[in-house]
Amino acid sequence: MDMPLDQIEFETMLLSRYMHLLTYRGSGRLDRSAYILLSRIQAEGPLSISQLSDAFGLDTSTLNRQTAAMLRAGVVERIPDPEGGIARKFAISAEGKRRLDNDRAKNVNGLSHVLADWTPEEAAQLAHCLGRLNRDIERLDGRPWPRD
Repeated sequence: MDMPLDQIEFETMLLSRYMHLLTYRGSGRLDRSAYILLSRIQAEGPLSISQLSDAFGLDTSTLNRQTAAMLRAGVVERIPDPEGGIARKFAISAEGKRRLDNDRAKNVNGLSHVLADWTPEEAAQLAHCLGRLNRDIERLDGRPWPRD
């Protein structure tokens, strides 16, 4: 099977770079790890450090540092486990939801400028292909992202 794997690797590397520029994390913006963790908590509901570790494949010390910074920023809060477990869970706070929604809106707005000359069909095709790429990565990694 002859696939343009070198070109795909190159273009995804550039996409990562350009998305970073497009979604510049300047004043008031969430940092990358907080944006991703909050997105997961918003999708699944409150999660413990252990559940976050399972979801992301990160060690607990990394997640403890990240969630401590998020607690200091007021974007998450610790709550008792709603199912009655011993571990406390992290829930998105009202401030965290506000900031996540604000950052997501800025990201979508930036993408709308980039894709301004694309047809709706072209944008849908890109969305479909990116979704398929991510789902295949998640399948191999064994850590699917919750989707609507």
